Amino acid sequence: MSGLFYLLPFQKGYLTNWEVEKQVWDYIFGKDACNVKFDDTCMLLTVPYFNFNSIQENLIEVLYEEYQFHSALITNAGTLSAFRYQKENPKEIACMVVDSGFSFTHIAPYVKGKKVKDAIRRMNLGGKALTNHLKDIVSYRQLHVMDETYVMNQVKEDACFASTNFWREMGIAKRRGAENTVARDYVLPDYTVIKRGYLRPAEETTGKPKDNEQLIRLNNERFMVPELLFHPSDIGIEEMGIPEGIEHATNALPKEVHPHMYKNVLLTGGNACFRGFGERVYGELRSLSTEIFEVNVTAPENPITYAWHGGVLLHQDQNTFHKLVVTKKQYEEHGTAFCTDKFDV
Repeated sequence: MSGLFYLLPFQKGYLTNWEVEKQVWDYIFGKDACNVKFDDTCMLLTVPYFNFNSIQENLIEVLYEEYQFHSALITNAGTLSAFRYQKENPKEIACMVVDSGFSFTHIAPYVKGKKVKDAIRRMNLGGKALTNHLKDIVSYRQLHVMDETYVMNQVKEDACFASTNFWREMGIAKRRGAENTVARDYVLPDYTVIKRGYLRPAEETTGKPKDNEQLIRLNNERFMVPELLFHPSDIGIEEMGIPEGIEHATNALPKEVHPHMYKNVLLTGGNACFRGFGERVYGELRSLSTEIFEVNVTAPENPITYAWHGGVLLHQDQNTFHKLVVTKKQYEEHGTAFCTDKFDV
């Protein structure tokens, strides 16, 4: 199919390949993209929760010494999401941010804009594991796609959904013919005529290729792959699913905060884009929580860019923003340790 091969500067969510990352930054900051004037620019950068000190120190040195930014703020994407949520819901004093991304999923409670570090929970499961699981299933059942990570990631994003009733969907997937409303054909790209793969409409799902098309038939894998976010033990990862993680993080907080957490669950990150994901989290969380608590799960229109827009709002709030940033002058006076303490990621 594609034969694409690419290098990622991040491994398991952490920046490990500086050579590749620097090439990306040089392009973004250069004349062909943003044309950044470093001496007049503040850099807002997000990193994972509990980022390694060595990576954090390298980041700080690169920003101030190599690129010479005027000022910088290093924070967590969840913090920006919580800031936006609080701006949009000023009456609420707390929220539970679920950030389910490429490498892992973090569940982080925020009270009055501050994250509660001791209650943050992490699942070592994200979009990468889901894509790999889909590659395994398709390679075993139909076509060898183990080298087609990029294509299969698109298949996952286009075709998969979170089931709100797993056993009902499984029953439908066992049916034959028109009664099986789950099964769909996915047309793979050939990069000459078909530039990007696509999911055939239900009425055109026949299992037979047209012209020179290459198909894969997707049935129960459409909902079994996202199911890993709720039952990681299905692939041998002995961890709790997202709803249990939310409950676990909530129970680590004072009891008087519990109602506010269940009432303000915010879903962000690429995995929150799965159709039915918000409804599934709500359904399971409702069954786990005490009936006297109000449960409200917010799934933004675009969970991927929600944190970015939170960063925009934070920058517009100049009073708050200036209290958080560290200028190059402050870095030169106080050193890396000062920056690390102030950024508090």
